[in-house]
Order: sequence, then structure tokens, then C-alpha cells
Amino acid sequence: MKAKFVLFTMLAFISFVSCKKGAEDVDPVIVNPSPLASTFDGDLASDWLKIHLDLIKTTPGFTPPVASRSLGYASLALYESVVAGIPGHNSLKGQLNGLVMLPIADTTKIYNWGLVASVAQYTLLTQLFLTTSDKNKSKLDSVRSVYETKLKIGSTDEVIDRSVRYGALLATAIHEYSKTDGGANGHLTNFPQNYVLPSGIGYWRPTGTQLIPLLPSWGQNRTLVKANTEDKLKIPIPFSFEKNTTFFAEAKKVYDVSKNLSAEEKAIANFFADGTGTITPPGHHFNVARDIFLKKKAKLDETALAYVKLGLALNDAFIGCWRGKYKYYLMRPSTYIKQTMDKNWVPLLANPPFPDYASGHSTAAGALVTIMESILGKTYAFEDNTYEGIFPKRKYENFEKYGNETSMSRLYGGIHYEFSCTNGYDNGKAIAQNILNLKFKK
Repeated sequence: MKAKFVLFTMLAFISFVSCKKGAEDVDPVIVNPSPLASTFDGDLASDWLKIHLDLIKTTPGFTPPVASRSLGYASLALYESVVAGIPGHNSLKGQLNGLVMLPIADTTKIYNWGLVASVAQYTLLTQLFLTTSDKNKSKLDSVRSVYETKLKIGSTDEVIDRSVRYGALLATAIHEYSKTDGGANGHLTNFPQNYVLPSGIGYWRPTGTQLIPLLPSWGQNRTLVKANTEDKLKIPIPFSFEKNTTFFAEAKKVYDVSKNLSAEEKAIANFFADGTGTITPPGHHFNVARDIFLKKKAKLDETALAYVKLGLALNDAFIGCWRGKYKYYLMRPSTYIKQTMDKNWVPLLANPPFPDYASGHSTAAGALVTIMESILGKTYAFEDNTYEGIFPKRKYENFEKYGNETSMSRLYGGIHYEFSCTNGYDNGKAIAQNILNLKFKK
């Protein structure tokens, strides 16, 4: 069955790319006899997201930037698979950077949008995670089988066939689009062996056994939104070893904070560490969103729209953040503090293997806050149970509280200067605003 499905997907894509003219090149007259996407439960999207997060956690090479990329494209596939079933909403074809061609649903015919979405997620995830374990591949097959059986109930063979074809075709087209962004092999080349460390005063140097920094060219990747190609990250405070300078004061702040951490601040730092073997920072943010929409019992249309906005924002946030890291190549606080204040000082958290400026956690947090506030407002209270069974869940009065806490966790951990956190946070918000400027609605 799986072999037939893969063969069918390949034939469908060949048909798509070979037909440069025809019905798929012109938006059909919208009659839309299909049941709306709002008639399907959002649990479908959340279940696929759950296995996606498991894949990130257990597949070698899916570091935070790589994870943000897979989440971005999977959320795009989810939205595009159901947008024709969301009245008054636009496809992102022609709006995203370089996305000029996608198959279009014939809205004069009936589709099962839930089945389209499920097939699209399966098809794309099997391609994005080709190197994952056989155990994980079996999980993907299992989720696909469960939803395929469930969603076929009540649909005719014609509708089922049309929906499966469209879901596979759409996901394959998005995967082809993803191949041209510069990050397709990121999970295989996190630490490029031919990379030569630049030298300079105040430049980053390895603080552990990993001597090559993580994904030094990631900031050159194509952003999903063209406006995010423009660098909005503020210039960092001028570097100096002199004691009467602002930079020395900022490093001293990291040192002083580390010496006076409260139990709560330590808990915050550890809760948001999101290190190796976890679902990563972008996965953490997506898990928060997943839990919120599950508790809201949101339908497929609402969930898909929220996920795509968050996915696009986090993908571009990590590109923008990594652009800054290798543009400024700023030394980590621990290196600075050991050279100027205390040679035996050790931060609460282990330093990740890449330059300081700006904080990836903070950039991603700013992006999440902007997206979620635009959907649920500035006073929405929620809980974060990402590490249930490991750390106690954390409660927040609003998204800004969550974002600030996430961002400042890196200062408490001793691995970022405060300005790296605050400037990264602001940059993440600006990047997310460019996502919200897209024309999701007609």
C-alpha cells in the first residue's frame, strides 16, 4: 500500500510540473460544494503536529534552525491543503518568496478537506524526515492509516480519490519549493567541516568540544516572506574590554545576575533550555500553540490559519537571527567574563556552539507573541505544559509575559547578554509582523 502511495505521488507530481497550461493555471469559478474546513476537528492538525515534534526530538540533525524550517513548510502545507475550504481566504501562492506555482483545487467539485490535509502532512513529513528511524517511519504510516480510515467514512470513492490526489500533489509541490531555499540539507551539514573560523577582537570562540559553529550559512537562506530578507536587527553595543564601557557593564550584569539567581529564575532557565534531545525552541513554541487550540476545541480552519502564521514566522525568525549571529560574530559572555572578571566562572546553562548575537530563544519568542496576540488578543491566559512529568507546568496571564520570560531565561542561564535578548525579541516581533501583512483574507 505504501509503495503504491509513493508511486502515485510521484506520478501526480510529474503530471503537475508537465502541465504548464490548463485548468490549474487559472483560478476556477468558486462554487465550492465541499463541506467547509470548519466542519473538521482541529485535532487532526494537532495530532500531525505531535508526531512532527516527536520526529524533531528523535531525528539526528534537527537542531533549532532546521526544526523551524520543517515546521514552517509543514504548516504551509496544512494551510494550503484546506484554504479552498475556508471562505474568504487566499492561497499564499504568489505571496511567499519564490512560491509562484501550486496546484489549485477545482472548487466546482467536492473534496474532503480533512483527508487532503492528512495526506499532505504525511507526504511532506516523509520527505522532510527521510533520515529518521524506521520506528518513526512506522509511526508516520500508523497516523496516516488511522486518519485515512476515519476520514473516508461518509465520502464516495470519487471524493476520496480526488482528495488523496490533491493532498499528495500539493505536498510534493511544496517540498519541491522547499528544496530551493538553501536549507534542504541542514540536518546533514549542521557543522560544515570546511568552515574556517574568522578572527577578530571580540569574536566568538568555541567554549566546548564542538569546534565548528552551528550552520554558519543559515542566515543566507531564502526567507518565506520577502520583506524578511531585509535585516531589522539593531547593531549590538560596541565591543570593548575597557571597564568604563557599556559593553563591560552588560557583561558584568550577566555575571552579577548569575551570582544572585533565585530559585524561580533557575527554574525558568532550565524550563526553557530546550537543548539537545528536546523538541527545540521552535517546537516548544508550537507545543504551546498546540495545547491552546486543543483546549479551545478549535476547528481545522482556525488551527490551520494559526499554525501557518506561527510556522512562517518562526522559520523566518531563525533565518534572521542566524544572519545576525554570523554578521556580528559576537563573543559569548562566559568567554568575556573569564578573560576580564573571573577565570573560573561557569554559566548555569551550557553554551550552545554558535555566536551570541542575537538570542535565538528571544527572537523566536518575539515572533510567537506577535502572532498569538494577533489571533487571541493581548490578555489571553494559558499554561505551558511542554515538559509535563519533568518540570511543573507554567502559567501565564498573557503572551507578553510568556515571551519576556522565555527571552530572559537566556540571561538567567548566563549564555546571553541582556541586549542580545531584548534586541532579538524586538527583531522577532518585526519579522512576525511581516507575516501578518500577508493577505490571508480576500
